[in-house]
Amino acid sequence: MTGWLRRIPDQLASLLVAKESSARSWKHETIAIVLVIVSGCTTVPFGEPKNESNYFTDTALTELGQWSALWVEAHDGDSGFYPLAAGTDAMAVRLGIAEKAQKSIDLQYFIMKGDAAGLAIFKLLLIAADRGVRVRVLLDDIWTSASDRKLVLLNEHPNIEVRLFNPISRSGPAWLNAAFDFHRANRRMHNKSFSVDNAMSIIGGRNIGDEYFELKDGAVFVDFDVLAVGPIVSEISESFDDFWNHSHAVPIENVAKPLKDETLESYRATSGEDLRVLYGRINGAAVKSDMIQDILTGRLQLYPAAARVIADSPDKLSKRAGPEHQLLLKELGELALGAECELLVVSPYYVPLESGIQFVKEARSRDIKLIMVTNSLASNNHIAVHSGYSKYRRDVIRAGVQLYETRADAGRSVASDDGPEQLTLHTKLLIVDRRYLVAGSPNMDPRSLEINAEKGLIIDSEALAGSVAEHILELLPDATYRVVENESGKLKWHGRFDGESVIETTEPLASRSRRLAAWFLKIVPDRQL
Repeated sequence: MTGWLRRIPDQLASLLVAKESSARSWKHETIAIVLVIVSGCTTVPFGEPKNESNYFTDTALTELGQWSALWVEAHDGDSGFYPLAAGTDAMAVRLGIAEKAQKSIDLQYFIMKGDAAGLAIFKLLLIAADRGVRVRVLLDDIWTSASDRKLVLLNEHPNIEVRLFNPISRSGPAWLNAAFDFHRANRRMHNKSFSVDNAMSIIGGRNIGDEYFELKDGAVFVDFDVLAVGPIVSEISESFDDFWNHSHAVPIENVAKPLKDETLESYRATSGEDLRVLYGRINGAAVKSDMIQDILTGRLQLYPAAARVIADSPDKLSKRAGPEHQLLLKELGELALGAECELLVVSPYYVPLESGIQFVKEARSRDIKLIMVTNSLASNNHIAVHSGYSKYRRDVIRAGVQLYETRADAGRSVASDDGPEQLTLHTKLLIVDRRYLVAGSPNMDPRSLEINAEKGLIIDSEALAGSVAEHILELLPDATYRVVENESGKLKWHGRFDGESVIETTEPLASRSRRLAAWFLKIVPDRQL
């Protein structure tokens, strides 16, 4: 998508500039304009035939396939996992496994931007396709800001296919098309995975954009992915195929306008040097992390574990949403209800609703310890979500949850000492009894659990879950505020700065205008958050 506002179609523009004739009333003109706008909403070609394809199963002789098979054999058939907390590591591992691809690369993302990270991935995919690797790129349409032009150019490569999931019509302004078809446009594919040769996959919370990989000067998004190898990768690939072959996955050439005066080869000729420089810069930054090489040589050990994919069906987005389509919500609920001693939840967007409050009360009645980490108003990149969350904050605390909100100025204490101070939490984690670790795309809000499609992993590993939990708990004192309620019913934020305890009585580090916006946005329905 080239932007939220598209140019007005030629036929509508002609109506607006035409001289008024005596035979046409203002009423008739208005009706004509509305009909043109509405007609734009009906031009998404969901019914057009497309080639069905599936993940490759004959990848055992690829370099990554052979390495994975040997690893699985040495660990009694378990899958292997490694946490990717640092943004530079997350980019390095993506580059590393894609550079070793010999058969296939499958990308599925909610957001792909046209910034440095997006263009580096663009270059990476071209390099792989040039050596014969089949590349499939599946992107949700609404928030992807990589331009249609770039995606069409990428799609011109004979070894690359690009599809948009649940796209908005390009006939007219996108915001109007979305408004006139809100029920459909409101349902988004939030899944995120990056799979190579059906042997290794990265799954987690990161989109493709600078802020997710510590490449943005002004701010850092603290996020979390997991590298997975072994049998679990086929499950991730099966979920990808479910979306790729679904009627709502539309080939880019059926949606975007064809390019008139540019081809992939002409683009390479005019921007090749820039792409090489950019890819070199990103790759150079990622080279600081030797993680993928350390994993392949055994200097870093994967965590062996049984695991399963939890994923919504794409039908959740094309049919009336009901409990039968909320597969991931059902799985998460059953896992959390089975907790025996502790639940640790990290979610950037937390809107529990009354049902969530009841769940908390029930868990506390069984003496389950609940720790919740989410964004503060100052660190949240979606103020409306904070507005929804803040309505339930006292209820959560009164129910017995240990509630923490991230400090907006804690970027260097969480990511890197020489990085930006501004921090936004984007990590999505659920850790149950320091045994089960859930990593993936879902947030703890109604939009993720009821409206959008999501994907994640449930990993049964005390070693991995315990290690990640300990790391999070170690960061809490210097990176968060503990939110409590005093005897008078007032909220207070307890933090630590340079070893000194501090107490705030208003939303910490949030400007007056931001607090005002949060108050106003309480009008947004909670179930849309």
